[in-house]
Amino acid sequence: MLPPDWIPHRRPDDREPIGWIRPAGDDWVAVSLLGRDVTGPVEWLEAEEALEDAGLRWLADVWTLEPELPGDPPLRVRMVEVTPDRVVVQTDDHGAIDAPVTRHVLPWPAPARLRPHRAGDPDVGNPFGRRAP
Repeated sequence: MLPPDWIPHRRPDDREPIGWIRPAGDDWVAVSLLGRDVTGPVEWLEAEEALEDAGLRWLADVWTLEPELPGDPPLRVRMVEVTPDRVVVQTDDHGAIDAPVTRHVLPWPAPARLRPHRAGDPDVGNPFGRRAP
């Protein structure tokens, strides 16, 4: 549930929500749509700038979902839905319309096991059997 003292922040050009700014003593912390801190305690304008610099482009990136159980492989995933109620990701279909995908519903804020994809990460879920670029 979204804390009541978090202030929504929107992109200036189209008013699309890009995160929140929350109080931290006399300072402010920028928080992403995933519910993760983007900055430490900073001045208000710095928090706004951090959210605007991050924007929403990261929503289109490839992510890695680390396994819950030992021995399971990490999964290459993409964001489907991000709200203060939940985060939904699905295995990356690599643009194939007929590739099977599996959706995973995660709590919000997003758990640490959802992280940006790194070069060399296993490409589990790739219907074409290639490693990630």
